[in-house]
Amino acid sequence: MKVPEELVGCAVRRTAFDFQVRLELVDQPVGEDARVDAELVVETSFRVRDAEGRCHDLTPATGPALAPVLALFGRTVTAVRLRSGSLVLTFDDGAELSAWPDPAYESWWLTGHGVEPILVGPGQAN
Repeated sequence: MKVPEELVGCAVRRTAFDFQVRLELVDQPVGEDARVDAELVVETSFRVRDAEGRCHDLTPATGPALAPVLALFGRTVTAVRLRSGSLVLTFDDGAELSAWPDPAYESWWLTGHGVEPILVGPGQAN
């Protein structure tokens, strides 16, 4: 599984919540076509460490409990790590989003323009 380094420099342009948590990640210089226009979808439990260092263990479809994700809106990805199916995005204010494989369900996936698609299935660790 290739580390999606193309996400570095992308800003969170949209967040969406239902039975999944979605982040639209875009890197589009002014007056140019988007270099990257990707969507990260998290379907199982994940963690957001906010800019103050507080950890929030979150689960999709929990409504207002997902508020810490809103603080990522407008933030820019500064680092990406991928190991054994676990993804960590670090943002320009020091916040981090971490998603990892689930033993029973698809946990997260990445798709879009400018990135290689990734799907982390049940128990997957590459």
